[in-house]
Amino acid sequence: MILDEFGSRVVVSESFGETTADVGPADWIEVLTSCRDRGYSFFDWLTAVDDPPQGFAVVAHLADQENHRRLLVRTHVPLADPVLPSAVGVFRGADWHERETFEMFGVVFDGHPDLKPLLLPDGFEGHPLRKSFVLAARVAKTWPGAKEPGESSAPSRRKMLPPGVPTDWGRNA
Repeated sequence: MILDEFGSRVVVSESFGETTADVGPADWIEVLTSCRDRGYSFFDWLTAVDDPPQGFAVVAHLADQENHRRLLVRTHVPLADPVLPSAVGVFRGADWHERETFEMFGVVFDGHPDLKPLLLPDGFEGHPLRKSFVLAARVAKTWPGAKEPGESSAPSRRKMLPPGVPTDWGRNA
């Protein structure tokens, strides 16, 4: 495997046809650089996954287009201090992905050349893709129905038979 040189510092697993390399935050840049230098030169995307209460999993998807291989490189950063070295020096395409992940999750990419908001309006507070983020629309305006979604006493369409179907059709009597 491409990551054998890292020994126990990288844990490689395979799930649903995807190869995933789990690395520590201190090895993040070294592993990404090694992958790039060994053929995984196409940077596809980078994002985070909120995994409370531990913190965030930051995942980068790389591809070796000549050999038709893909690789997920994943690391974990704590919720209390979500800082990770920037991958922009390894993959220039990581620039916008890191900005989006910073804005939406609050993960700080140390050494990023221009880590500023990308999508949200000026003055927006918080990180909307964190599971702890409160949806302001539900706080400011109550649900318009009499009950919360899914609490209705109206019969479900799945339980009703289509028109014209005998009541005993398809049931064990």
